[in-house]
Amino acid sequence: MQRITITIDDDLAQHLDEVIESRGYSSRSEAVRDLVRESLVLDNDEDNQQCMGVLTYVFKHQTRELSRRLTHLQHDHHDLSVSTLHMHINHDDCLEVTILKGQRKRLQSFADSLTSQRGVSHGNLKLIPMPKES
Repeated sequence: MQRITITIDDDLAQHLDEVIESRGYSSRSEAVRDLVRESLVLDNDEDNQQCMGVLTYVFKHQTRELSRRLTHLQHDHHDLSVSTLHMHINHDDCLEVTILKGQRKRLQSFADSLTSQRGVSHGNLKLIPMPKES
């Protein structure tokens, strides 16, 4: 590990301390390491990067043909999906959480095609780079 020193203004330091407290980090170093790791995923434009992903979305199951379209999209990308959890939120809405694994570009493309369907809301894809083997 390397020790680095950074200087930030008081407002940013206060915000960082609030994040540390709300998320339960043991130190500023742990929080900053996580922020840097997150930026590695966001800033990496390597389409072939192997990633894991967590895709979450809410949808209105009674939207015309939506269930059929979602099922077809999932079957068309069956090689990316590891597991899916389906939950009924209320009479009209469902939540699905899908664990994905594959190339970054393919995961993002699949997530975009699914969450852009009429009747789907609150779609979010969280990408996590695959750890390098040691």
